Amino acid sequence: MSETPARTRAKARHRRRRKILATGVPLALVAAGALAYGTDTGVFGPGSARAASAAGYTAPAWATAGADGFASVDALGQRGTYGGRDGETVTVRTQAELEKYATTEEPYVIVVAGTIRVAPVGKEIKVRSDKTIVGAGTSGQIVGGGFFLGTGVHNVIIRNLTIRDSYQGVWNDKEHDFDAIQMDGAHHVWIDHNDLRHMADGLIDVRKDSTYVTVSWNRLSDNNKTFGIGWTENVATDITVHHNWFRETEQRNPSTDNAAHAHLYNNYLEDVPGTGITSSYGNYARGRTSMVLENSYFQGVNNPVIKDATASLVQRGNVFSGTSGRNESGGTAFDPARFYAYTPDRAADVPGLVRAGAGPRTSIGVADDQQGGATPKTATTKAATTLTVARDGTARYRTVQAAVDAVPAGNTSRVVIAVKPGTYRETVKVPSDKPHVTIQGTGTSRKQTVITYDNAAGTPKPDGSGTYGTSGSATVAVEADDFQARNLTIANDFDEAAHQSLDGHQAVALRTAADKVFLDGVIVTGDQDTLLLDTAAKDRLGRVYMRDSYVVGNVDFIFGRASAVIDRSVITLKKRWNGTSAGYVTAPSTPADRKGFLINRSVVDGDVAAGSFHLGRTWHAGGDAALDPQTTVRDTRLGAAIKSTPWSDMGGFSWKDDRFAEYRNSGPGAGAAGPDRPHLTDSQAAGQEIGDWLGGWVPTAS
Repeated sequence: MSETPARTRAKARHRRRRKILATGVPLALVAAGALAYGTDTGVFGPGSARAASAAGYTAPAWATAGADGFASVDALGQRGTYGGRDGETVTVRTQAELEKYATTEEPYVIVVAGTIRVAPVGKEIKVRSDKTIVGAGTSGQIVGGGFFLGTGVHNVIIRNLTIRDSYQGVWNDKEHDFDAIQMDGAHHVWIDHNDLRHMADGLIDVRKDSTYVTVSWNRLSDNNKTFGIGWTENVATDITVHHNWFRETEQRNPSTDNAAHAHLYNNYLEDVPGTGITSSYGNYARGRTSMVLENSYFQGVNNPVIKDATASLVQRGNVFSGTSGRNESGGTAFDPARFYAYTPDRAADVPGLVRAGAGPRTSIGVADDQQGGATPKTATTKAATTLTVARDGTARYRTVQAAVDAVPAGNTSRVVIAVKPGTYRETVKVPSDKPHVTIQGTGTSRKQTVITYDNAAGTPKPDGSGTYGTSGSATVAVEADDFQARNLTIANDFDEAAHQSLDGHQAVALRTAADKVFLDGVIVTGDQDTLLLDTAAKDRLGRVYMRDSYVVGNVDFIFGRASAVIDRSVITLKKRWNGTSAGYVTAPSTPADRKGFLINRSVVDGDVAAGSFHLGRTWHAGGDAALDPQTTVRDTRLGAAIKSTPWSDMGGFSWKDDRFAEYRNSGPGAGAAGPDRPHLTDSQAAGQEIGDWLGGWVPTAS
C-alpha cells in the first residue's frame, strides 16, 4: 500500500448504517460450543449424566475426567477430585444462573456458554462442593469477578474458562481483594486449562490450609500478585503446579508459604523484554515450605528461584535462559512419586508444549485428561504429518518453500512444517490449494528461527516483467485457509536508506489472503507495510487471530481488508529510515458490514518521539467509497508516541465517516473521549469483543 497514494476523491459523503450488536453471547459462539461438546450429553440444556448413560449416551470427557497431581490423592474422606460428574449437566449464560447452580448442595456440571459480566465488580461467586465449572469451547468467560471456595468445600473442578478484568487501576492494589479464584480452607480442587489475567489482586490464592490442589495447563498473565499459596502458620498445603504459562506477571509466580509438599514441574515463566511489566521474582519457597522444582523453563525472569533460610527447595532439570539475580536451592525435600504417578516432559520442550497447550481449548479431550497431554485428540482425529526443515542439511528439506511444495494439493489434514533454528533467506508462498499447514519454529525462542527477504514494491522482478508491487513483495505469503504460524520471526529487511532511488518502498513481511489464519507467538517485523491482512477476494471472508506476538513497523504497518484480532501482543513503533519519527499503525480497508481490525489487551509503544504516531488512517483502496474501514483499540496500553488525535484522513476520505474507536485504554498515550477521539460505550464494547470478530471460529493450536 502506498504511503501517500493517489486516490480517487469521492465528492459525495455518505452516512453508513451503524450496527451495535446486542449484548450477550454471539450465536456463532454458541454454535461453536455445540460442535465442540455435542448436544446429546445435555450441554445445551439440563440433563442428568447418569440418565444420559442409561439412555446409551457417553458423557463428555471433561464431565467425567479426574484430576492428576495432589488433587488425585485419596485423603480427608475424598477419593480424588472429579467435580460434579455424578450430577446434572446444565448450561448457564447469566450471573444469576451461575450462582444458582454453583451454590447448591447437589453435584452439577455447570457449562458457561458465553461471557458473564459480574456485578458488582470484584464479586467472588461462592462455589460449594461437588461442582465442575467449565467453559463451552473457548467462549466461557467470567469478566470482572471470580470464584470463592470456603472452608470445607471440596471436590471442585474449574476448567476451560477465561477469568479476567477486575483490575481497578492500581498496580499494587491494597484495597481490593478481587481474585480470579480464591480458596480458604478448601480441599481437592483442580484448576485446569484456564486463562486468568488482569485482576485487582491475585489470579489464584490458595489460602488458610487449603490442600490437595492441582493447578495445571493455565495461562496466567498481566498481573502483579499472581499466585499465592499458604498464608498460614500451619504447614498443611499439598499442591501440584504443572504446565502453566506465567507471562508478564510481576511477583508470586507462585509464592509458596508453609506448604507441606509443593511440587512444581514443567512450568514456563516468561518475562518479555520491552513490555510494561517486569518480573520481581519467579518461584518462591517461603517459611517452612518443602518444594520440589523440576523440568521448568525460566525465560528472562529476574530472581527466578528464591527461598527462605527455613525452607527446603530441591531443583532438578530446570532451564534458565536470560535470567538474572537469585537462583537458589537447598535442603532436602520429598519424592512426589510416593504420592502419585507422573512423567515430566523435558525442560527444553516446555515452551512449545505450554504455548500450544495452556489455556482454554475448543474441546477438552482424552489426551488433555491424561497427565502431560497437550493436544486434544479424538478417535476420529488424524495425526498431523510433520515435515522438518534445517538449512544445514540435517533434515529432509533445506528451505521452507521446499517443505511447502511437498504438501499435497488438496490435503485434508494438518501438516506441520517444523523449522529448525537458523536464518532462512527466501520467500515462501503457501498456495490456496494447500490448507491446514502450520509453519513452526522448533527453537526455544521465536527469535531463533527467522524467515526473511528484502523485496520491496519497487524491486524489479528478475525476469524483467516489472516490479513486485506491494502485495508481491511479501517474504511469506499465505493464500491457504486454516494456516498457522508459531514460534518464529517473519521479516522483510529491505534497506530503504540504500535504495532511495527506488520507486516504491512498501515492503511486506507477511501477507495473508485466507480465512482462519492463526498467528501464535510470532514476530513480524519490517518498516512500511509490514503486515498485510487481506482476503482472497473482496467478497470473501478472511479471519485472522494473532496472539502473544510482536509487530514492528512505521507506516501503515498493519493494513488490509481482513477481519483481524491482534490480542495480547506488542506493537512496536519504529523510526523511519532517516531517523525521524512519524507513522501510522493501522490502515484498514474494511468492506461495509464486516469487521476490520481489533487490537485487544496489547501494548503500542516504541523508541520514537512523543506524539508522532497515529493509531490509524482510513484506507479506501482504489478510491472505493463503499468501503467502511474499521479499527478498534481496546484495553491496551498506549505509549507517549500516540497522538492526542490518534486517527487520520487518507486519500480524500475522512476517518470520521468510518469506524475508528477506543475503549478503556491506558498509558501516557491514552486520552479522554472527544470529537476527535471517540470512545465506545460499555454497550457498544460488548459487541466488539474477540468472539464478535471471529464469528464462531475458535482458534486452536494444531
